[in-house]
This record gives sequence, C-alpha cells and structure tokens, in this order.
Amino acid sequence: MGVTVVEACELMGISRATHYRRVNPPARVSEPVPQAQRDQPAALSEQERAQIVAILVDEANADFSVRQLYYRTLDAGLHLGSERTWYRIAAAEGLSGDRRRQATHPPKVIPVLRADGPNQVWSWDITMLPGPTKGCNYRLYQILDVYSRYVIAWRLEHHEQAELAAHMLTQALEREQAQLQVLHADNGPSMTSDAMKQALASHGITESHSRPQVSNDNPFSESQFKTMKYQLNYPGHFTSIDTAREWVSAYINEYNNNHRHSGIGHYTPDSVHHHTWTHTHAARQALLDADSQAHPHRYRRPPQATKPNPETWINTPQPNQQAA
Repeated sequence: MGVTVVEACELMGISRATHYRRVNPPARVSEPVPQAQRDQPAALSEQERAQIVAILVDEANADFSVRQLYYRTLDAGLHLGSERTWYRIAAAEGLSGDRRRQATHPPKVIPVLRADGPNQVWSWDITMLPGPTKGCNYRLYQILDVYSRYVIAWRLEHHEQAELAAHMLTQALEREQAQLQVLHADNGPSMTSDAMKQALASHGITESHSRPQVSNDNPFSESQFKTMKYQLNYPGHFTSIDTAREWVSAYINEYNNNHRHSGIGHYTPDSVHHHTWTHTHAARQALLDADSQAHPHRYRRPPQATKPNPETWINTPQPNQQAA
C-alpha cells in the first residue's frame, strides 16, 4: 500500500506547499532592467536634445539664464521640453553656470633661482615703518644678497617711488662692482615700473618676480624684514624720519656684521658676502678639535664646524623645472 503525499510530508516534516514547490519550481524571474537602460517613451530624441544644446551654446544667448531661454523659445513657437528638462540637459552639458566667454590666463611661472656665491642673485622689497601719527608711515627700500643674506643697500623715504628704487639699484651695482645676474622682487608697482625695467636692461640684469599673493616666492627679503621688526628695541613708532633712518642704519650695521645667521651656517652676512667666514670656520674647528681631544668621552664622532650651504635656492626646482 502506497504512502499518500500528506503522510509523506508529515514523515519528512515539511509542508505540502514546500513539496509541490520542489516538484514544480516556479519559473525564474529575469533580472530587472536598469532604469537607465529602459525604453523611455517620453524622453527627448537626440535631435531635440541637440536643439536645446545649440540654443544654450549660441553666443547671442550667453547673457540669458536657462529659464529665460526656455520661455523665449516657448514664446517663439518652439516647445522642445519642459523647463526642468532644459535644466537637466544644461547641467549634463556643463551649461548651467555662466556661459559667457571667460578670459583665460596662463599659469604663473614659479620663479626658480639659484646662487652659489655673492652678487649673483639679489632680492629687494619695500616695507612700511610706522611714523609719529596714524596714517603716517615711512617706506624702507632694501636690497639683499640671496646667497649671503647681506643687506646690499637701503634707503628710507616718505613715499614709494620707482625712480628712487632704480637709483638705489644703480648705486649698489657701482659700489659692489657686481656682475649681477638676476634681481628678484614681488609684483609691487615700483618693482614692475618702467624705471626699474630700464635700469635692469641697461645693466643686462634678468628681471624676476614672485607669483601674485605668494609671499614664499620672495622669502629672504620677507624674512629679513621680520627679523628687523622682531628686534627687542624695535620702536612701536618712529618720531621722525631722521630717527627712523638712524635706527635702521644701526640695525643693518649690527645685522650685517654681528648677526649669526642660521641660513648661512651661523656666520655673519658680511663674512659670507666677503668670504672671510673661512677664518671663523678654522677657529671654530680648532676649538672643537681641542675640546674633542681633551674630552673624547663627550663625543660619539669628531665634531665638525658648520659651513654655509654651497648653494641657495628660491624655490628648489622640481624634476621638470630649470633654474634661472
């Protein structure tokens, strides 16, 4: 005697629905078609989309918003799609923003300058020193040697004037008897003036400028001004331009001749500029050698006196850049 389906399901501990589903499995449902691949009967044709794009890119329509163009086209008797459709197409084509022709400027060249000795590359700048009253400020012009950090020339005036800067440069070149290669500065009006350009051209000096709003492109002049203004005896303001000139003169004399500059091996700018640092180096090394011999247990290796870096860079070049 056979076993019925009901009895068999009870013996197996499954429901009859499970049994019948296993005997006759349902047909496999196909994977759903992605929305982007489905046929969209209401979608615009490629020709209609091209018409909307052509209206948007037309230079005569560059001043009008997408909404303005939609309604102007509608009033002209042409309906190509809803306003929202126009905006979708404009966004997809990158036309939803300002469609007017934009001025393009080539990227500013990074100044890359190298000096391996004095009087090869100079940098200069102008800073303000506070006068006796609010709004009264003096202008300090200053030229600095990039390699030695030596202040080549300076002048303090009531106002900024390109001719004064050009005259200062000419005097400095004559005094130093320098075959200067490059003069670097920022983009101030005096730095880019015709007077300065003529002075540079007459001496065969290459003109170099920082990128706009990039103070690191003129680091040595900026750093020297900061060093000056962080002096403990730097006044809150100067009572007169003569007082200011007297203070600046004393500071620059101290800076050039006595300041041990960390960027040049802790030698003075004057000694590096005039190559007398070697005497100081020899004396330092002799002192270190004597102490090392007297107290060898204090040193893991023979001490070495520092030397100035063999070369100084404004913006160390990348592999695809060349130094000026």
